[in-house]
Amino acid sequence: MFTRILVPLDGSETAEAVLPYARLLSSDLKIPVELLTVVDVAEIGRHLRSEQFSDLGALITYQIVDHEKYLGGIAQSFQGQEVSCTVDKGITAGSIIDKAGADKGTLIAMATHGRSGLTRWLLGSIAEKVLRAANNPLLLVRAREGAATGGKATIDSVSVPLDGSELAESILAPVVELAKAIKLAVRLMRCYSVADMIYGYEDYSAGLVALRERSKEEAVEYLKAKVDQLKEQGLTEVVPLTSEGEPGEAIIESAQALPNSLIAMCTHGRSGVNRWLLGSVTEKVVRHSGHPVLVIRAH
Repeated sequence: MFTRILVPLDGSETAEAVLPYARLLSSDLKIPVELLTVVDVAEIGRHLRSEQFSDLGALITYQIVDHEKYLGGIAQSFQGQEVSCTVDKGITAGSIIDKAGADKGTLIAMATHGRSGLTRWLLGSIAEKVLRAANNPLLLVRAREGAATGGKATIDSVSVPLDGSELAESILAPVVELAKAIKLAVRLMRCYSVADMIYGYEDYSAGLVALRERSKEEAVEYLKAKVDQLKEQGLTEVVPLTSEGEPGEAIIESAQALPNSLIAMCTHGRSGVNRWLLGSVTEKVVRHSGHPVLVIRAH
């Protein structure tokens, strides 16, 4: 599944909100962690006046030394775990993607935003770029003001949205391994909607009512088969959940009722009458859910 965890940081407590999850996963999965900070030369240059450019080299050197000290302090919080620290120079999003891309088993774990300025990069836009461009799995954690940065996070369950496609189902293999390692309850979700079909109708015809019932039955049967499949693979606590409506909203609302929950999904699936475009749904969930989201690139 995952061979290591890459944790990009920018020196802010907001970005450090991902650290409890990195500690949990690296400990329970027994994989190493690499802490990464990027000295974004272009970003530094944008904040300098023309007469200050002669000091650019010295400023970059100072930044590297400062970041190395910072990462060293963070590394000490991973007690008994293998941790390395890297300070890179370059464009932040590109550096993260390239660093992770050298090993397809690398999990990128990062908060959804941080602070901007001379020494800190805007992690919100960076996270979005990484989400769209990286081929590696990605764990995104919503950073709230005052969020804990010490200790290990607690995750009790994982919600897995499916749309009926094989591409969306590619999330199941890593979910099974993760659930076994961390002892998670698994909730398989399937949303269905006939909204597009009923547009223009003045009322619900008997045919549309039947279509709704058939869509629900298909969702129930589909999830039942997937539940049986996961139980055959050794999971004991797997429950199905069907919902009618817009998938992104249903996923977010369902997760809100579950504290200490993780959402795991692919970046895209297939679209059509009975299948929703998972790419847009994934971005909506990442933007608006308060829960951490594990995103796997579906190939």
